[in-house]
Amino acid sequence: MEIAVLVLILGFVGYTFQARDERRRIALLGHYLGQYQIEKLMETLTEGYLRALGEPDAQRQAQIWSILTTTELALCEQFRRFVVDLAKVDGDVARVSKLPLSIFYTAKLFPTESFDLRKVLAIHAHGMEQAVANSTQRSDKDKAFTVLAEIFLMQHTCHWFCKSKAVASTRLVLRHQTPYAKVLDSVTAETRHAYCALTTR
Repeated sequence: MEIAVLVLILGFVGYTFQARDERRRIALLGHYLGQYQIEKLMETLTEGYLRALGEPDAQRQAQIWSILTTTELALCEQFRRFVVDLAKVDGDVARVSKLPLSIFYTAKLFPTESFDLRKVLAIHAHGMEQAVANSTQRSDKDKAFTVLAEIFLMQHTCHWFCKSKAVASTRLVLRHQTPYAKVLDSVTAETRHAYCALTTR
C-alpha cells in the first residue's frame, strides 16, 4: 500500500514538473512569435497554394502564383527577424531533448542528447528563403511542395521544443496528413543535411 502511494506521489510530482517545463517553453516561444504574423502568413500561403493547385484555368492559376510571391517574401522576412530575436535568449533555455519522449530537464542533465533550438530555426529560415528564391529552377507546383515541406518541418521543430518529438510527429500527421519522414525527405537537401546533423542522436 505504501509503495502504491509513493508511486502516485512521484507520478504527480513528475507530472507537475513536466507541465511546468512545457508551459515555460510554450510561453517562451509564444512571446517571440506573438510579435510577428508568421502563423497567419503560413496559413495564407498554405491556402493559396491549395487554391492555385486546384485552379483549372491556366491564366487564373498564374495570377494566383504571382500574388503568392508577396506572401512568400513576407513570411521569409518575418521568420528571419524572429530567428534573430530568438537568438538573444539564453542557450540553456533553448535546449531541446533528442529523446522521443521529453522528460523535464533532460536537456540540461544530458546536454549531448539535446540540440539548440536557435540553430535549428536558423536552418529553417535559410531553407525557406532558398526554397522561395530558387523558383526559376522549378515549376510553381514543385516550388510550392518544397516551401510547404520547409514550413511543416519548422512547425515540427517548434512542437518538438514545446512538447516532444513524438508529440510533434503525431501533430504533423493529424494537421497535415503527412508523416515526419516524408516531410524530411521533401525539404531541400541542404536543409535536410544541416537539420539532421544537429537533431539526430
